[in-house]
Amino acid sequence: MLAYILENGDIQTTRSAADVRAALAEGKIFWLELEERTDETSELLADTFQIHPLVIEDIWGDRSQPKIEDFDSYLYVIVHGVKHSSTVEDIELVELDLVLGKTWVITYQHGSRSVEACKAELERSPRLLRRGPVWIAHTLLDHLVDHYLPIIDAFDEDIVSIEDSILKVQRGDEGQALLARMFSLKRSLLRLRRVSMHQRDILLRLSRAEFDEIPPEAMPFFRDVYDHFARFTDLTENYRDLLTSVLEVYLSMQSNRMNEVMKALTLMSTIMLPLTFIAGVYGMNFEHMPELRWPHGYGFALALMGLVAVTIVAFFHKKRWL
Repeated sequence: MLAYILENGDIQTTRSAADVRAALAEGKIFWLELEERTDETSELLADTFQIHPLVIEDIWGDRSQPKIEDFDSYLYVIVHGVKHSSTVEDIELVELDLVLGKTWVITYQHGSRSVEACKAELERSPRLLRRGPVWIAHTLLDHLVDHYLPIIDAFDEDIVSIEDSILKVQRGDEGQALLARMFSLKRSLLRLRRVSMHQRDILLRLSRAEFDEIPPEAMPFFRDVYDHFARFTDLTENYRDLLTSVLEVYLSMQSNRMNEVMKALTLMSTIMLPLTFIAGVYGMNFEHMPELRWPHGYGFALALMGLVAVTIVAFFHKKRWL
C-alpha cells in the first residue's frame, strides 16, 4: 500500500500501516492506494477504518458490477474503466474500487489507468489533496471517463471503414472477414452498454446532493463527469444502432447478389429447357421419323433451336428481365 498524507500543507508518502493509523486518528487528510492483498492491509481496513466485511470482499474481488453503497462513515463506489491495451474489437474493462470518508479516500485498482493519471496530477499539484479527499475521487472518475472517449472515437472510424468496405466486397472470404469484424464490434458495444447503463446511474447519483461525503461546491464538477459519461453512453447506443443498420444493409446486399445469381441460372434453365426438349425428340430411335432421312434435317433442327432461343431472349428483353 502507498499513502499520500497531507502534513502541514505538504504531501508525505508512506507505506507504513502505523503512519496511516496515526493520520486517521489525528484527522489528517490522506489518500491510501492499496496495491496488493495482504493480511496487514485487510486488518487495516477492517479494524482501523471499520470497513464492512462484504465491502472488503468486493474490494479484493475483480468481477463486481458497478455499484454505490452509502454507509454511516464512508461511501463505497465500484466503477469500471477501459484497459490501456483495449481495442474496439477486444474491449477489456478493469475495476476501480473507491472508499470515500470525510478526511480520507481509499482506492484499489485492478489495472485502471485513472489511478496512475491521478498520481501524476498529484505530484504536479499537491493542491489537489489540500482541497480534500473528495477532489481525489473526482479526479479519479474524471480520468476514468476520459479514457472511454478515444475508444468511442475508434468505433466511429471502424464503422465508417466498414461502410466503405461493404461496396467493395467481391469474394466470399472478404465477406466472411467483414461479417466477423461487424459481429466483433457489436459484441464490444454490447459489453460497453451493459456496464455503462449501471455506471451512468452511479455518476448521476454522485452529481446530486445525495451523499454527505460530497460537499455542494463539488457538485458541478461531478455533474461535468456525469455529462461526459452520458455523452459516451448515448454514442454507444447510436453506434450500436448504426452497426445494426450496416449489418442489415450488408445482408441485404448479399441476398440481392444471391438473387441475381439465381435469376441468371433460372434464365439459362428456361432457355435450355425447350432446346433440350427438341434435342430429346430428335434423339428418339423411332423408325418412321421423316426428318431423320431428310438431307436438311440437321440444319433444320439447329435452326429451330436457334429460333426458339432467340424468341425466349426477345421475350425476356420485352419484359425487362434481362
